[in-house]
This record gives sequence, structure tokens and C-alpha cells, in this order.
Amino acid sequence: MSRIEDLAASYRILAEHGIIDAYGHVSVRSESDPQRYLLARSVAPELVVPDDILEYDLDSNPINPQAPESVRERFIHGEVYKARPDVIAVVHNHSPSVIPFSVTGVEMRPIFHMAAFIGLGVPNFEIRDVEKGSDLLVKTPKLGAALARVLAGKPAALMRGHGALVVGEDLPRAVGRSINLEMSAKMQAQAIAFAGPGGHIAYMDAGEVAASYPPQVYVRAWPLWRERALAQMQADLTKK
Repeated sequence: MSRIEDLAASYRILAEHGIIDAYGHVSVRSESDPQRYLLARSVAPELVVPDDILEYDLDSNPINPQAPESVRERFIHGEVYKARPDVIAVVHNHSPSVIPFSVTGVEMRPIFHMAAFIGLGVPNFEIRDVEKGSDLLVKTPKLGAALARVLAGKPAALMRGHGALVVGEDLPRAVGRSINLEMSAKMQAQAIAFAGPGGHIAYMDAGEVAASYPPQVYVRAWPLWRERALAQMQADLTKK
């Protein structure tokens, strides 16, 4: 129950922070079978409860053929898990401060210590390279696999005009990185505006990025976020 409960809490945490809207989603690899993953049915993130969590194989087929409606972009998750055995959790979000970086060619760079992972590189997925005239949604295995190839070994990737993909070795990292990617994008945009054309910005350098690994484990933030999310979840369930 713990991983399912943690996953339900993750949806609510990201919704509370404004990282995912009614259409973002989070998944986690199954503890019992690494060839399966858990993902909520098609429901608004801030409403997710454990009973909404469904199990899928890595081809993104629901294990239960009678399962409720699935998220159309579930192929993002299945294809990343296929390509990245090290990944335990995946977030797809529509992080508002991040999207401008996906359409301008301005590179995201590590501006504060909690987002040092940006220094490893944040590639940009251009869906037109795979399918022209799309609605930008990654709703086929082909598009999911193409996105996973762009992500490669990085902790995050942008999705042009759409949002971002963030992964982690566990749920707290995927959730925390998603929050800090948004914060860093906002701070970088502010710094660029403050510095003006040609102005200097003291981004983290390669040595500082390297010194920040092993990566943040969110040992303080995660229990706080989780407790708040579960309390709200319980309040919602009580109302029913």
C-alpha cells in the first residue's frame, strides 16, 4: 500500500505546487515486478486517491482489461521505463515557467543549488522531428520511444510547447526535481531580465554541479509534502 499511497500523494503534491494541472501525471515502477508500473487513471491530479491507481505493463497496456479510462500519454512512462532501468519514477508536467525555455532556444542552466541536476543537461524534445502536424501529445509508443531517446541518461527533458519530463531514482527525487525545475526556470528568467542584454549571470559551474552528487534525497521536504497531501486526501475521502 505504501508505494500506491506515495504515488497518490505525489499527484497532490505537484498539483499544490502548481507543477501539474488537470492533465499532468506521475508514475512509479512496481515494487513486485519491474516490468510493470503504476499510474493513476484519467482524473485531475489533486483528486487522486489510492483507488485511482492502475497497473500497466511496459507496453502501457492496463493489467486489468476492465480498468477505467487510461491517461492517453501513458506511453511516456512505459517507454522511459523500458529505456532506463535506473528510473523508478516519472513525471510529465506542464510546468509554466519551463515551457518558454522549450520554444525560445534559451538553454536552461543551473542557477541555484537545489536544481544542480540541470547542469547535467536538459535536452528539448521536438515532436515535429518524429511526427509533423501533431497536437503535441505523446500518445503513441513511437512518440514515447522518441521522447525517451531524447531524454537519454538525463534527469529531465523539455517538450517543445508542451511541458517537461522529469525522472528519478525514487518518487521523492522525481517530485522534488519537478518542483525545483519550475523554481529554477522562474529564477533564471528573472536573472536574465535583471542582467539585461549581455549581462553576467553567475550560474553554477561544472565543479559545483559535480559536488552536488549523489543527488538530493529530499529527506526533509518529502515527509512534509507527503503528510500534507495525505491529510488533504483523508479529508476529501471523509467528505465522501
